[in-house]
Amino acid sequence: MTNGIPQLETRDWDFKNDVKISGVLSRSPGRYYLEEFFTPKPGINADTAYTYSTTFEVLGTNMTSALCTYSTTSAGIVMTTAGADNDQGILVPHLTSGLSAWTGIKWGTENQTIWEAAITVGDDITTGVLLWAGLKLTNTPTIATDANQVFFRFSTDDGDTYWTVESSIAGTDTATVTTSAVAINTQFRFKIVIGSDRRAACYIDDVLVYRTTALTNDVDFIPYVGIQALSGTAEFVTVHYVKMSRILYE
Repeated sequence: MTNGIPQLETRDWDFKNDVKISGVLSRSPGRYYLEEFFTPKPGINADTAYTYSTTFEVLGTNMTSALCTYSTTSAGIVMTTAGADNDQGILVPHLTSGLSAWTGIKWGTENQTIWEAAITVGDDITTGVLLWAGLKLTNTPTIATDANQVFFRFSTDDGDTYWTVESSIAGTDTATVTTSAVAINTQFRFKIVIGSDRRAACYIDDVLVYRTTALTNDVDFIPYVGIQALSGTAEFVTVHYVKMSRILYE
């Protein structure tokens, strides 16, 4: 406050302890927000009705609605693969046209898009598992498929120990190994923040692990979280939430 006049604070603040606000706390009025906590839980597209979510669905090789369940030990949903090599469970905004704002609203590189998700890794990362989460054009974990993407990836087939940030800009792929080690039964919070300069800042547990160069302009991303078994053992991952926001107009 200067001369009794409130001033706009432009610094970032990080509070580690409890904060109580007696007045009104407002989000940015210039942003559009969506948050998904899976009520009801997602099913495959063919099963979507009153029983299943109309905002998100699950898909992938041999995935079924029954393989997506609520966790009995933590807050979130559990995606489990069917039990064969290369079986998948992929969480994606509902693909039926007009059914979900997650699909209807565009999450463009020019829209200062922010994506967040929290997951807990399952109890096995030695038998063979592939995990991915972030912003892509298609649901595949194959890096070469999407010419533009920013996502977090871990694969035992690739000999990974740490999360890798995979970014592709107009067909040029960059793999950045982080210092965040993947461990069983461990929670990870992911965040991707695309700035006005179209550079994507990638965070794991609030730690900046990589910042891309400028992404391709006017590319509309889709948020995905996926798991793929890389052996005949069923694998699972818990997804706690997915959040996204963007400016109202580019």
